[in-house]
Amino acid sequence: MPERQTSARAGVRSSDRRHRAHPNPASPWVIDTREVGRRPGSMRSYRRTAAAPAGIGYDDVISVPVGAELDLQVRVESVMEGVLVSGSVTAPVHGECSRCLDELDERIATTFTELFAYPESATDSTTDADEVSRVADDLVDVGSVVHDALLLAMPQAPLCTPDCPGLCPECGGKRADLGLDHEHETIDPRWAGLIERFGPDSRADQASDPTEEN
Repeated sequence: MPERQTSARAGVRSSDRRHRAHPNPASPWVIDTREVGRRPGSMRSYRRTAAAPAGIGYDDVISVPVGAELDLQVRVESVMEGVLVSGSVTAPVHGECSRCLDELDERIATTFTELFAYPESATDSTTDADEVSRVADDLVDVGSVVHDALLLAMPQAPLCTPDCPGLCPECGGKRADLGLDHEHETIDPRWAGLIERFGPDSRADQASDPTEEN
């Protein structure tokens, strides 16, 4: 599945972009910016794994299983107004093909970029609380950023294969299993009652058209 670049203004945002006032430094989602420093241009890279929380995905369609292991590669760069966090995440997803309804399991990968503003910086003082993420106690929590990036990377109509033929609208069978010659005979509704009563030998080719007058 192709990667998609996301940003703070990508459009899909988690319901709580106001990061906690005191992020838990022991959380794999939290990075201590003191390790990077405040000199613009200084940076540091991190490799983390974290358990997926609930709510990443579209209910009954496709989602990241709760507790699944997410692989994170994060780069934190100091800039004038804060720290710029960028990186990539890969995650397993479980869902249902939107055409044939088969279960599917695969991995998705996506990238993300987010500015975390320093307290009392120009960015902090000129933006609303939910517009830009904030550095809190020298810590940044990338959990919401990763959540949004994964959500954007998921197809809203997942497919088991790009050319999945789906289900037969007549019998509900999988077209891929039924074969190319699968078809259903269409009965002229004018003959339906006659065939039901006397059997298939009473087809139109063995009787006159009921609309014809004698």
